[in-house]
This record gives sequence, structure tokens and C-alpha cells, in this order.
Amino acid sequence: MKTIKTITFALLVAFGTTVSAQTTKKVDASKSTINWVGKKVTGQHTGTISLKDGALVFDGKKLVGGNFTVDMTSINTTDLKAGEGKEKLDGHLKADDFFGVEKHPTATLVFKSIGAKTKNSYKVNADLTIKGITEPITFDIVTVKNVATAKLAVNRTKYDIKYGSGSFFEGLGDKTISDNFDLEVNLKY
Repeated sequence: MKTIKTITFALLVAFGTTVSAQTTKKVDASKSTINWVGKKVTGQHTGTISLKDGALVFDGKKLVGGNFTVDMTSINTTDLKAGEGKEKLDGHLKADDFFGVEKHPTATLVFKSIGAKTKNSYKVNADLTIKGITEPITFDIVTVKNVATAKLAVNRTKYDIKYGSGSFFEGLGDKTISDNFDLEVNLKY
């Protein structure tokens, strides 16, 4: 009987030491950046948008989860100066025919599954919600020394943002705006 107790105890200790606890690391929104690029036939516009809050979840050093909330009211064009079209574009992007920030002041991203690609590099399948519409999105993320970086291509038409889309309107010519916009994310945690 003493031998069975000893073996049971040894197994519990062995299994207990191999199980690592998950750690949630809060992202520092004030030190993190999200840059966007929107393209059109005649050029592109660039800007920023602020992270409201977020967290990454690790199992040991392995990324296993994440969730983020973006402040859509913070949309800011950076390639135009005040008085030279900046206010007009910022206002249009916040209006209902784009992101409708009055009714939808936040967007969210929730990781659903994560697969390791290489050390510190992962392929993420997530749910992105913009304007109350949730769609799946896939992207790569790299985590190194308390910094995570990712690039995402978002098809805006999936979120009922069809203004200037050649996929929905004919005869736009050089007024056509790309369906996709790009995000470059730098998260500090």
C-alpha cells in the first residue's frame, strides 16, 4: 500500500511540474500603435487609430490567445495637414458610409486559434468585428521581448463599408477606392 501511495505521489508531482499556467499580459495602449493605409486608384492615404485595450495570453513562452478593442473615434489621417483636406477625410471616415463611429465607437479582435509557424511567429485565426459585423480574419503575428507585431489586410466591404468600391458600383473611374485597407500593428506589453 505504501508503494502505491509513493507512486501516485510521484506521478502527481511529475504531472504537476509539466503543466504550465497561462499568463495574460495586458497591452500598454499608450505605447502601442496601429497604422492604416487606404488605397485608391490615384494614390493612398495613411493614418493611425488608437488601441483602447487589449491582452495577449501565453502558455509559458507560447502565444495562445488575445483580444483587443480599438477606439474607432480616434481615426486620424496623417498624410494630410489641417486645412488641406485632413478634417474632411477624417470626418468622412467616421461617417456612416465608412466606419459609423457614432453608432459603433469600437471595433474588436478576438483570437480563435493560433498555430506556431517558427519560434515566436504564429498564424492567427481571429474574429474581427467592425460596425457590429463579425467576420473571420487570418494574419501572422510575431512576439519578441514584450513586443508583438502584425500586418493585417481587411476587406472593408465585409463590414458593409462599400463607399467607392468598384466591386459594388460601376463607373467610378479614378474615384475607385480599394476594398482592402492595411493595418500595421505594434503592441507593447
